[in-house]
Amino acid sequence: MKSRRALDSIAREISACQLCPLAGSRTKAVPGEGPGSAMMMLVGEAPGRDEDLSGRPFVGRGGKLLSAALETIGSSRKEMFITNVVKCRPPRNRVPLKLERNACMKAHLAREMEAVGPNVIVLLGRTASASILGVTTLKESRGKLVHSEGRTYLPTYHPAAILRNPRLKETFQRDLRAALAASKR
Repeated sequence: MKSRRALDSIAREISACQLCPLAGSRTKAVPGEGPGSAMMMLVGEAPGRDEDLSGRPFVGRGGKLLSAALETIGSSRKEMFITNVVKCRPPRNRVPLKLERNACMKAHLAREMEAVGPNVIVLLGRTASASILGVTTLKESRGKLVHSEGRTYLPTYHPAAILRNPRLKETFQRDLRAALAASKR
C-alpha cells in the first residue's frame, strides 16, 4: 500500500514535470505502470507516439511484442512494473539527450525503482543500459545479470529491435525468461 501511494505521487509529479525541454513538446507524460510489489521491472528508453498520446508505457507495436513475449515465457505485463528512462517523447523519436535522461532518472526513475523495489530490473535496449549501467554497447552485457549499487539488472534488446530484426526474438525471450527466474529467487 505504501509503495502504491508513492507511485501515485510520482505519477502526479511526472504529469506536471517541467525539468527538461521535453515537457514542452509532449502530449502526455508517461509514468510507469504496474503493481507496486512487482518482482520484475522493465525499463525502456522513452515513450513513442502511441505512448505520448495515451500516457501509458509500451502500448504501441513494441508494447504488443513485449506483452506477447511475456505471455510466451509464462508471465504477463500485469505482473511487471513497466517504465522508461525518460517520461516524455523526444521529438521525432530521437534518442533522449544526456541532460534529459539525467533529469528524469534522478527525479523520477530512481524513485520508481525505490518504491517498487523489484528483484530484477530488465533494461530494454542500449539507451536504458547505457543510462543506468554506463555500458557503451549492449553487446558487452546483454543477457547477463549485472549487480550494481544494490540492484540486479539484466540488459536485453528493446522490443523495437525485434520489430526491425525478428531473428532476435528467441534471444529476447530467453533473456526475459532468465530475468523472470532470477526475480523469483
